[in-house]
Amino acid sequence: MALDDASFLQHIKLFATLDDDERNLLAHACSHKVVDAGAMIFSAGEPGDSMFMVISGSVELFVKDTAGQKIVLTTVGAHGHFGELSLLDGGSRTASAKATERTEVASLDRDDLLTLFKKRPEAALDMLAAVGGMTRNANALLRARVAKNVNEEIEVDRGNIVMRVADAVANFSGSITFLVLHVFFFATWIGINSTGLAFDPFPYNLLTMTVSLEAIMLSTLLLFSSNRQGARDRIRADVEYEINLKAELEVAHLHEKTDKIHEDMLDRFAKLERALAARTAA
Repeated sequence: MALDDASFLQHIKLFATLDDDERNLLAHACSHKVVDAGAMIFSAGEPGDSMFMVISGSVELFVKDTAGQKIVLTTVGAHGHFGELSLLDGGSRTASAKATERTEVASLDRDDLLTLFKKRPEAALDMLAAVGGMTRNANALLRARVAKNVNEEIEVDRGNIVMRVADAVANFSGSITFLVLHVFFFATWIGINSTGLAFDPFPYNLLTMTVSLEAIMLSTLLLFSSNRQGARDRIRADVEYEINLKAELEVAHLHEKTDKIHEDMLDRFAKLERALAARTAA
């Protein structure tokens, strides 16, 4: 249904500089429809071949993150417009649009908009400014939503010299070199203290104390390294969870698309059957 009231366009910033005749022509090219509250106007990923202007009501633009949570980019009220990005670059919709209340919208397709830009180049600059503003708002929202991973913060806090030493000691204590050095040390200690040059005779109390102190420090450093590795494992588990969740959401989205294609095919088959039945009856 065409847009009857061309005066509405003078409240749209993109078309404020048009004269009455141009607005009347543009209004004639626009399509008008009423959307019920909660109804989708378009969804992310759909081809975008038109922009929309809100006559009355409001429209919520949103995207969903990898966890399936809705991120509201902006809410467009009366005399606002949306859907320009896909219209300009010919790509798919980058966000979804849903009416938050009973809403009247007017749509304008790509060819009519190009005709307008040829007549009024400044309208293109206004649209680019609007798209730029939406991009800035989206970036600000995404930056605000980026929550630091607790495990990553633990990793950063524990990335000091003590933890690096603990990792190095843990790696070294699990090597054959560590074992060989200790065997050589114990053999040399016992060998020297079994001769007349003994400084720690049997039962080797000094050696026992030295080994005990080493065991205390080594076990503490190993615990430090174990906790650090546990933090790494939690980070890895979080990343794997996000990947699995994203894959699950993608599969669910594919199921939705498949169901929609199936419904469209059934509808087309039904129409073909009715057409064939009508032709046969004739």
